[in-house]
Amino acid sequence: MRKLIITTLAGMLAISAFSMGTSVSTRAASSCPTDWTMLSKELTSACNGDLKGKTVTMTGPFTADDEVKFNASIKDFQDWTGITIKYTGSKEFEASIRASVEGGAAPDIADFPQPGLLKGFAKEGKVLDVSTFLDKDWLKKNYSQSWLDMATIAGKDGPITGGIWARFNGKDLVWYPKKAWDAAGYKIPATWDDMITLSKQIVKDGGTPWCIGIESGAATGWAATDWIEAILLRTAPLETYDNWATPTDLTKRVKFTDPAIKAAVQKMGDIWFTDGFVNGGRKGIVGTNFGDSVKPMFDNPPKCYLHKQGNFITSFFPKDAQPGVDYDFFYLPPIDPKYGTPFEVAGDIYAAFNDRPEVRAVMDFFTRGISLKSWLATGGVLAPQNDAQLEWYGSPVERKIAEIASKASAVRFDGSDQMPGVVGAGSFWKGMTDYVSGTIDLDTALKEIDDSWPTK
Repeated sequence: MRKLIITTLAGMLAISAFSMGTSVSTRAASSCPTDWTMLSKELTSACNGDLKGKTVTMTGPFTADDEVKFNASIKDFQDWTGITIKYTGSKEFEASIRASVEGGAAPDIADFPQPGLLKGFAKEGKVLDVSTFLDKDWLKKNYSQSWLDMATIAGKDGPITGGIWARFNGKDLVWYPKKAWDAAGYKIPATWDDMITLSKQIVKDGGTPWCIGIESGAATGWAATDWIEAILLRTAPLETYDNWATPTDLTKRVKFTDPAIKAAVQKMGDIWFTDGFVNGGRKGIVGTNFGDSVKPMFDNPPKCYLHKQGNFITSFFPKDAQPGVDYDFFYLPPIDPKYGTPFEVAGDIYAAFNDRPEVRAVMDFFTRGISLKSWLATGGVLAPQNDAQLEWYGSPVERKIAEIASKASAVRFDGSDQMPGVVGAGSFWKGMTDYVSGTIDLDTALKEIDDSWPTK
């Protein structure tokens, strides 16, 4: 549908100059797909073969199978353009990227699985503002506004588009054992109240509705933060969520003691602390590993019927469990209609540190769904780009999640992952763990989290 207009003129490529340092190609080079549109001048040059022999260095957290899949996903681009993308994965990415940047040896491109670390480099003026060379109209066309909003961060001299979103995974999903579910005649709830009614019905039928566990070693408590973030998105304006998770002005920060945050935690408690609602009860939540908590769902009969978690949780399901047969899932329902149908995600944003034509060309390539096509087929990734086709997904589960995300009224990144580490991966986890276990009351937990927030 978005076809590039081909004009044959002595085998030469005509180029129409765009303002703001970008351009659009009126004829695709034979080496690149002919349906690419709105190319930057650098990607046009790359498709002409003008950048053949250039190398772009890249680093990120992809290792093992993910590294293999990533390298497979860029092979065609390297063949089309002659540009080599040299990727080096690291399990200690956060430490290694900081050392390389501070040592003056930054890679050309880095994949940040948590945007909080990227924001520090952007504030120091270390990363490129990709809106200075990528066509702004193309970005608006190929990403929903939510993704562009999440890529807009504070630079050294003001807001910049700090990178491009390359892949994501969905969080607001509720999984259930399909065979037992269908046999019981349960229906997918359309609203939060419907879900509570369903939970009560499961109890009335002699079952337990929810599988919940938040134990995760040193990271115990993170699963609770995902629940709170999802509920907040459904009960408060996006501005509240943004000024809570990623305040750009600390004087406007929404504190944990704010009524909206407290209400979100309490709404979580309406499920977690209701007698008969959770397998193992409230006392079992903190001591049950998050991955183990879902396993009773596959007992016969199930010991629980509902489990809220991201799409990665399927790796903890029985190896022989088949999607659409043994299990299925639905979107975590909305709560207040005026806040729409938001969707919480985690994901990867690619940022550029060095400004050369080949780096710009590669960044433009990553804005296109085709950069993930082979990876989508083999599974393990979701595409944020609008031009990614649902039929490219090899997994029916991931295809369904991509469809849910595409229909979301707003998309927001995991809140705790964007907070200062001492909070998002520290006091927030601990505070919710202590509260759920009954060690401290909610007001004390929220105040202690607030007190840990850095003042600068």
